[in-house]
Amino acid sequence: MAAATDARCFPRSWSGQPEMNLRAPVNPRTLLTWLGLLFGAGGLVLQFVLSMQLASENGRDFPGFLGHFFAFYTILTNIVLVLIYLSDVLPTPRLSLFQRPLVRGLMAANIALVGLYVYFVLRHLHVLEGLYELADTILHYLCPTLYLLWWLVTQKHGQLRWNQLPLMLLPTLVYFLYILARGVWVQQYPYPVLDVVNLGYGQVSLNALFMGSALALLCAGVITADKLIARGVPRHV
Repeated sequence: MAAATDARCFPRSWSGQPEMNLRAPVNPRTLLTWLGLLFGAGGLVLQFVLSMQLASENGRDFPGFLGHFFAFYTILTNIVLVLIYLSDVLPTPRLSLFQRPLVRGLMAANIALVGLYVYFVLRHLHVLEGLYELADTILHYLCPTLYLLWWLVTQKHGQLRWNQLPLMLLPTLVYFLYILARGVWVQQYPYPVLDVVNLGYGQVSLNALFMGSALALLCAGVITADKLIARGVPRHV
């Protein structure tokens, strides 16, 4: 009787030894990396399919659709986030650029700008429903939140410098110049604040200056956070 009770209370493996729970706790870095990667890639694919269907209904040709789709700051920044996560999952030299602290830090500021701009400006311009709303929420709110959390919690801090701030602004400047050059050719702009046809170059330049200043403040905030975390939290997940 006692033997039967022992067998029920202390189940044994085939080797005769007590079974052990082999499930290790999930590493926060691994969890956040895979969440960011899956939601980022999923959101981009969903947005691509929805945008392609809408373009087809409006009679836009595929090359024209691709040019328009990849002109959006949201799309480009989320693609970079996916590549950053991939560089963590697949540490190949081909993705070494996305492993650099400077790139990961500047993307924290850039994706924060995406979320803030959409929340305070763009969400009032259109009413989205169904899958369109889902894709919008993933790319503009969920992905920025996940990345900022990932950067704050999992990265080794204390590697950003104040003299790197101009470099953190450079990708967005290149984007702005590209959009203006593309607009001269196709007479189409991805965002109302960059629409030279309706606003003129003067107003668009002021809008760009305002957005650039906001991004500079966010970059300064990222550098400050990087330094404070390095001083106060001597750990790395």
